[in-house]
Amino acid sequence: MGNVCCRDDSRQQRGYLLNIIVDEIDTSPNPEASKPPESKVLLSEQVSNKAGIEENSAQIENNKCAYSEVHQEPEQQQQQAVVLKEEQYKNSNILQSQKITTEKIKAEIMKSSQEVDSKSKKRIKLGFDIFVKQKEGSIGQHYNFGKVLGQGAFGKVWKVTHKTTGLIRAIKQIKKSSIIKEEEERLFSEMNILKNLDHPHIVKLFELYQDENNYYLVTEYLSGGELFDRIKKMSSFSESIAADYIRQILLATLHCHEQNIVHRDLKPENIIFISEDPQSQLKVIDFGTSRKFDHQKAMSKRLGTPYYIAPEVLGHSYTEKCDIWSCGVILYILLCGYPPFVGKTENQILEKVKLGKFTFDPDDWDTVSKEAKDFITKLLRMDANQRLSAKQALEDPWLVKYTPSTQINKKVLNNLRQFQAETILKQALMSYMVTQMSTQKEIQDLQKEFQRLDVNNDGFLSKDELLKGYLQIQTDNKLVEDEVERILEMIDINRSGQIDFSEFCMAAMNQEKLLSVQRVEQAFKIFDQNGDGFISKKELEAIMGDLGDDVWNQILTDCDNNGDGQISYEEFVKMLKNKKL
Repeated sequence: MGNVCCRDDSRQQRGYLLNIIVDEIDTSPNPEASKPPESKVLLSEQVSNKAGIEENSAQIENNKCAYSEVHQEPEQQQQQAVVLKEEQYKNSNILQSQKITTEKIKAEIMKSSQEVDSKSKKRIKLGFDIFVKQKEGSIGQHYNFGKVLGQGAFGKVWKVTHKTTGLIRAIKQIKKSSIIKEEEERLFSEMNILKNLDHPHIVKLFELYQDENNYYLVTEYLSGGELFDRIKKMSSFSESIAADYIRQILLATLHCHEQNIVHRDLKPENIIFISEDPQSQLKVIDFGTSRKFDHQKAMSKRLGTPYYIAPEVLGHSYTEKCDIWSCGVILYILLCGYPPFVGKTENQILEKVKLGKFTFDPDDWDTVSKEAKDFITKLLRMDANQRLSAKQALEDPWLVKYTPSTQINKKVLNNLRQFQAETILKQALMSYMVTQMSTQKEIQDLQKEFQRLDVNNDGFLSKDELLKGYLQIQTDNKLVEDEVERILEMIDINRSGQIDFSEFCMAAMNQEKLLSVQRVEQAFKIFDQNGDGFISKKELEAIMGDLGDDVWNQILTDCDNNGDGQISYEEFVKMLKNKKL
């Protein structure tokens, strides 16, 4: 799974790119390849070289899937009476205007400790990834299929609507008969990698279905188009905009590298804007060429795209820093409009990459700062050992100069403090609502707050980072440490010792909004799969995986008030409403 997508005849109509099957081509000269001149050529005048490279592979038909329709995220329906209205803390907005009082914190810590001590609850890991799994059966039971956004030899890409929530998503339909076993293995490899990546700048995978004839990959629908298209339109960008874009790409890259995942095909075509808004954030897509790596063992398989591939990849021995080289090429293009390594044929481009020599033509670079050019040089060092890491790149003076404000939003910190989800089922439900039922707008509103707290840029919030955040609004170190310990215990539902992005969103989002009557009703309908008005153990396991009798019995103890061995809608609502649960 990876770079090949279905492409419409009109390149201008590409609104969004979902890449599924890897485009692997030979690195030998290709007479049919596009032939940019030796000298600089604006990308707006070039034909993009979409070919992915893999040793000893034949060129596969380019089937990029072009999304021609621009989607406007539907307006959130008017929020109805909220589930937590009566039990919500009275002072939910207090931190907007004043500091947390020592008395309030002490009281809450003591109250929380008493509640935990009074119930010896069983704790289980409830990561966001438990909801992303392969499912069998008719996908049409869950989604209304809309317009075909693109198609090719391997299948179609559809714009779809989730029947229960009304959320818009994208589905790549892949014909089983059209893919070989190796490509099928890549499909599952990409799913397993993507399901474990939880980051604001990485495309979100929701689920994978299969029936007798097809696989269906369900992802979020990104409607803002490729970075490549904006480069063609703009030719080049100001330093501040270029810094903002490359910083988002590097944040996604660092998150991958911290989990020993290398992308191996970073390029403007694999970077998509969430919406058409000029201020829209970016997301990295297409993990078909990605893999887990071992720091003690170099990788050797030649994968990538000619303009962006690192020289050491062509030499069969490379590390995750091949991604940093690609980031350097992307930044070079953002600031001048053309790549640093060009040639009339694909082979000539690769020869230039092997040499690694590039220049900053004064005609195009005189207005660009020395700091920006120095940064590019450090990203494009031939010796990968001397090349910056993703972490070092994010700390470079040029990039730091354009880093957004780190002023913490007190209201968000207050929401984290007030978050309550003592029962297993409530934790699971709130995690599900955030990861599977929230709109892009709701999540995007919290994204910047998460990144302000994430001081080391790794995509997780550690205990130390939370301490630094809370010490901005409370000076009592011991009190803040106790409070952060309590917050971690409550919010870290996958028991990783830190808070990931989805866990942060679950707790930081306004709870009245998250637990609206409408969303609670929708969640119950999703879990109540046979529609009989009750949630059984089997139905819960269909979404959460095997629970075991001990966990199910704990859930029944928490929620099953009438002892009938299942959960009614009334019990479901009461469990979510009652903060003591």
